[in-house]
Amino acid sequence: MTDLTPFKNHILKKVPLTEAELTEFMSFFTPLRIKKRQFVVQPNFVAKARNYVIHGAFRGYVVGNAGEEHTIQFAIDDWWISDYNSYIFQQPATMFVVAVEDSWVMQIEYEKEAQLKALHHKYETFFRITAERSTASMQRRLIANLTKTAEERFDEFEEKYHLIAERMPQYAIASYLGMTSEYLSKLRNKRLSKKS
Repeated sequence: MTDLTPFKNHILKKVPLTEAELTEFMSFFTPLRIKKRQFVVQPNFVAKARNYVIHGAFRGYVVGNAGEEHTIQFAIDDWWISDYNSYIFQQPATMFVVAVEDSWVMQIEYEKEAQLKALHHKYETFFRITAERSTASMQRRLIANLTKTAEERFDEFEEKYHLIAERMPQYAIASYLGMTSEYLSKLRNKRLSKKS
């Protein structure tokens, strides 16, 4: 079993809960160990749960018609991941979500989340704040993809998400940034030569 303190802290940062409320809130989640390369979401199957990463790393991606992979999201410690379109609307997923490392998650199923939100407005507030932050983050990424050069996107990613950059394979980061692995290598080498 893993230490649940990070999850408790994550909840309390968003909503003030009493000890009893925190215990009740957490009781709707299931702690799960996910092995490296294990999928938690696959296309054509409904995403039944969303996952808070206590520790570990995940990658969400789609596969294009020509077989090319497009990374949609990453999640490491203290992040959430699922195919949200599938989860929220309970329809077949379009994404793969796979563990990049051996991981521990706190998982909540769709029905249990609905029950939890109905119990107390504070619990609903937690999920609203989580959704708002996720939406704002996706909008920032979309705007960056439309307005910034590949090099600017790379610099911003390395600066903001250096912990992800250290833990994810290069091909996954390249596909997330909308470039080839070769081009990402060039940008990394350029950055290293500037530092030396």
